[in-house]
Amino acid sequence: MKTRITELLGIEYPIICGGMFQVGRAELAAAVSEAGGLGTITSKTQVTPEGLRKEIRKVKSLTKKPFSVNLNLFPSTTATPNEEFIEVLVEEGVRIVETSGRSPENLMTQLKDGGIKVLHKVAGVKYAVSAERMGVDAVIVVGNETGGHPGMSDVGTLVMLPRVVDAVNIPVIGGGGFADGRGLVSALALGAEGVVMGTRFMATKEAPIHDNVKNWMVHADETKTIVVQRNIGSASRVALNEVSKEVDRLEKEGATLEQLLPLITGQRSKHVYFEGEIDGGIWSCGQSVGLAKEVLSVQELILQMVTEAKRSFNSIQQRIHQTLPI
Repeated sequence: MKTRITELLGIEYPIICGGMFQVGRAELAAAVSEAGGLGTITSKTQVTPEGLRKEIRKVKSLTKKPFSVNLNLFPSTTATPNEEFIEVLVEEGVRIVETSGRSPENLMTQLKDGGIKVLHKVAGVKYAVSAERMGVDAVIVVGNETGGHPGMSDVGTLVMLPRVVDAVNIPVIGGGGFADGRGLVSALALGAEGVVMGTRFMATKEAPIHDNVKNWMVHADETKTIVVQRNIGSASRVALNEVSKEVDRLEKEGATLEQLLPLITGQRSKHVYFEGEIDGGIWSCGQSVGLAKEVLSVQELILQMVTEAKRSFNSIQQRIHQTLPI
């Protein structure tokens, strides 16, 4: 399955595990890379440069294949030492970075001088065009279905992805709603060079989160998410639980950031991920949760996706051959 993305990143399949706060750790990242995709650890999860260095070395002890590190550029109540993180990446020989949030422009010189390929996540055409102009190697475009931050528009991946493909010349990776081989084929048909998934990788054996969360995901459908934080300009799609319902209620009443912060703080997600308290806080979850019907190993998932993609593509070819005159 060669695409510009597999060639750029040196991976076997155009399947990327996106950066996930608290979830993007060495075990999951290494498993994705070992299975032929691209795994990602999140620098923000590790808090300090030395914590990140330790996690990078852990990944390298588990796989010799390429992996990436996410740099979080979103506004945060705690300082994010991205410049120091990049110094660690260069020293440790990391060659791929996923940036998400605000523009990475002020980091591009440091990243490129360090020989690092940059994949920047965007939620709209104008942001993709700007990212290409500043020299990123590829863009990840996410539609409204995505877990985490889908941007402030309500445009789905089906429209957003081909719009971005038509607007830039660099490789485009599709995100939001992808969870199986059928989705992979659809992304390629829309002009993408690969897909990025987060939610589906959470429901795998290697994901370092509590089984309660994985079981909830397996039994959830596509209606069990909600977009919150629109009022504060940081829309986020999360699992539908008691906390997200309360945030939604307060936002409808005009709540301020200060009023919402005790509910939306990322520290509360630890109770969900590591203690299994489904209602312990808000936690990112995309609509593709409706397609996650079993907890597989990462290798099983990726092989299943590749097999299904080939079967889906062959089925399309057969139907076209039967329908269209030669």
